[in-house]
Amino acid sequence: MKRVTRMLPALFALVVATACAAETAPIPQARPTAAAPQGQAAVAPAAATTTPSPTPTTTAKIKLGIADITPMGEKTEKVGVGFPIIVTFDRDVKTKDRATVEALLQVESDKPNEGAWRWVSTRKIIYRTKAYWKPYQKVLFTARLSELPGNTGAKNVSRRFAVGSQNISLVDTRKHVMKVYRNGKLAKKIPISAGRGGLVRGGVDVYLTTSGTHLTMGKKAVETMTSSWMGVTDPKDPRYYKEEIPWAVRISDSGEYVHQSAGYYQYLGRSNQSHGCVRATPEGAKWFYTIAQRGDVVKITGTKRKLQWNNGWSYWQLSYSQWKKGSALK
Repeated sequence: MKRVTRMLPALFALVVATACAAETAPIPQARPTAAAPQGQAAVAPAAATTTPSPTPTTTAKIKLGIADITPMGEKTEKVGVGFPIIVTFDRDVKTKDRATVEALLQVESDKPNEGAWRWVSTRKIIYRTKAYWKPYQKVLFTARLSELPGNTGAKNVSRRFAVGSQNISLVDTRKHVMKVYRNGKLAKKIPISAGRGGLVRGGVDVYLTTSGTHLTMGKKAVETMTSSWMGVTDPKDPRYYKEEIPWAVRISDSGEYVHQSAGYYQYLGRSNQSHGCVRATPEGAKWFYTIAQRGDVVKITGTKRKLQWNNGWSYWQLSYSQWKKGSALK
C-alpha cells in the first residue's frame, strides 16, 4: 500500500506512486547547518549638521550558504555503505557558478574511495561513490564556502559521518525470499510477499514492486498507510483502507517499504499479494527494522517494473560513468 509522500525536485522525472501509502513522511530530516546572517549592515544616515557625514560601515557579504546536509552526523546516526551525501544550498546556484562551488566541496574517508558530485536541481547536489563505502569508518564532508569569490562573510561547514555495518539485502520476488547479508555473510533468510500487479496507471503497473538497487531512507516502528494516494478517502468506499503497519523501513519515494505483513501470512514465501511493498514475517520484519541504517542496500529482482534512479535514494541505478555526467567539473 503506497503513495508519494513528498514532492521531488522539479528536474526529476515523474515518479509513479505505488499502493503502500504512508500518511506522514517517515524520512528523518538532517539537522540544518546554521548559516551566517545575510546581507550588509545598514548605512548610518548623515547627521543633520554642517559636519561631514560619517563613512558608511559595511560587513562581509554572504552570497551562498547551506540549508541542509543529509545524512546526520556521527553522533546522531550510523549510515549504510550505499549512503549519499545530499547538500542543499540556501539559494539557487547558477549554471556558470556550479563548477566553482563544486570545487569547494571536499569528501575525505578513512578508507579512500572514488566518488563524484551530481547536480540534481539549482539548489541540490549529491555525492555518490564509485563502489560502496567500506564499513566501520568515518567520512568527513567539508564545504569551504569562505573561499567562494564574493562570499567573504560565509563560514566553512563540515560534517563527519559514521559508516556502520555492511547490510546488503537481496529480494527475489519470484522465489519470494529476502536474504540479508551482514559484512558479507548471510545473516537471515526471510519469507516475503511482493507486489502482485494489476493496477495500471499511465502505462505503469503501480501494484508491482520496482526492481533495482534501493537504499533505505528511514524507518518507523508503526507507519500509518492509507488509500488516499489513489484519491480514496471515504471510509464507505470498498477500496478504502487505513492501517497501522509495524516495522516499516522505507526504500523509495513512491512509497515502497519492507514491513511486517498485516496478516495474510499464508502468502509469505509462496506468492506475491502486496500492493508493491515487501511484506515480511513479524519476526523477520522486526529484525530487519532493528538493524536497518539509512543508506543500506536493498536489491530487488524479478519484476517488470524498473526502479527510476531519482525515486528516493536510488542513485545506484545509474552507472558511475552516467552519474559523473551530472558533475559541473569536467
